[in-house]
Amino acid sequence: MDPFLKKFFPNVYRRMKEDTKLSNYCKFNSQLLTLFTSSLYISGLISSFFASPVTRAFGRRASMFVAGVAVLTGSALGGAASNVYMLVFGRIFLGIGLGFGNQSIPLYISEMALPKYRGAMTIIFDSGVGFGVLIANIINYFTEKIEGGWGWRISLSLAAVPASILTLGAIILPETPNSLIQNTNNREKARRVLQRMRGTSNVQAELDDLIKAGSISKTINHPFKNIMERKYRPQLIMAAAIPFFAQMTGINVITFYAPILFRTIGLHESSSLLSAVVIRSFSASCIVISMFAVDRYGRRVLFMIGGILMLATQITIGGLLTALLGDHGGLSKASAFSVLVLICIYVCGFGLSWGPLGWLIPSEIYPLEIRSTGQSITVAVSFFFCFLVGQTFLAMLCGMKSGIFFFFGAWVAIMTAFVYLFLPETKNVPIEKMEKVWREHWFWSRIVGDQVDEELYKLDN
Repeated sequence: MDPFLKKFFPNVYRRMKEDTKLSNYCKFNSQLLTLFTSSLYISGLISSFFASPVTRAFGRRASMFVAGVAVLTGSALGGAASNVYMLVFGRIFLGIGLGFGNQSIPLYISEMALPKYRGAMTIIFDSGVGFGVLIANIINYFTEKIEGGWGWRISLSLAAVPASILTLGAIILPETPNSLIQNTNNREKARRVLQRMRGTSNVQAELDDLIKAGSISKTINHPFKNIMERKYRPQLIMAAAIPFFAQMTGINVITFYAPILFRTIGLHESSSLLSAVVIRSFSASCIVISMFAVDRYGRRVLFMIGGILMLATQITIGGLLTALLGDHGGLSKASAFSVLVLICIYVCGFGLSWGPLGWLIPSEIYPLEIRSTGQSITVAVSFFFCFLVGQTFLAMLCGMKSGIFFFFGAWVAIMTAFVYLFLPETKNVPIEKMEKVWREHWFWSRIVGDQVDEELYKLDN
């Protein structure tokens, strides 16, 4: 929004409005602007390491409560901001909320869901994020039209609405049976929660699996040290690789900077905000499709489809901008519309694959004894590369110009090959029996097969 830029980032606003000699790709290159955006990620990165012991010691609900309170604080600071420091502090609290929320919510859903519905249920988390961002873009579109230039305050303050719902949910929802066994060893309470969630009294087999997993978890005193052991090598690699690759798709720079991208190619403010709404609508719709498809067709199929769509569209967008957009001027309406359509296809590919599956896969592959630790590593890596890419994107856009799409396209090709070769299918596998997918995989069985078999033998005896 122009009033927001004019108040907090006047140099960017002045370059955008007055400097006709500056390259289209460099008008928004401001370290202060990227610091505002990226401060959320660095605070999320740091808080994710605090979230792990909180989640492990006090349960999933405790971390969810912290997340809700932190976002409430951040939204209040952002909406009332009178200078850029208040804005950044507000973003820091929002990052703390995301650090705790992303660490605990996917775990909560995975542990509560039936194995045959776990994929769909966990993707509800990402679809909620997608629809939330869509609603935020719609709000931005309408509040930008408010006379007086204070509409941005409404946009920032309304983050308190979902934060209030999350805080209330953390208070009234039951704790997961896994967490109850791990923290309190209250087997009867865990049984009642299982019976309520499964809709049947016959839950003894699942409860026995939880008790066995809980027994192992109680022997782990230093989870960050234990996760480095060879038997957890596949989970550790996936904990880092999945969020790293998800960020290297380039999705965050496209979604967060979508209005800037469209203003770069010549659209006006309202048109660029409306384009962002259209993009998020496609993304949210494809996440819903993924939710219904993931437990039927499997995770790997969606990764392949999404990878092909993203690679093809990024190469095409890069080619179009290379041919049609120079340092000055803009694109024709037809060309700008073509770029919009291609970006919509791109975000749809992400919404089918790396968007929801980037959170689903890590939440379901860890054994109980390292689950909160593994998830915190996933969240930390995600935030680190969100921060790194977000902090460097505008400078990269200025330096690489349209070549930035080829850059991210190359990473999509690499990550699609990685999934094809090294990620086993986890569809319909009970979360406490997930170790078998690694023992049966062509590559990981060479690393973990003997050690997992030995551990199971000890437990059975």
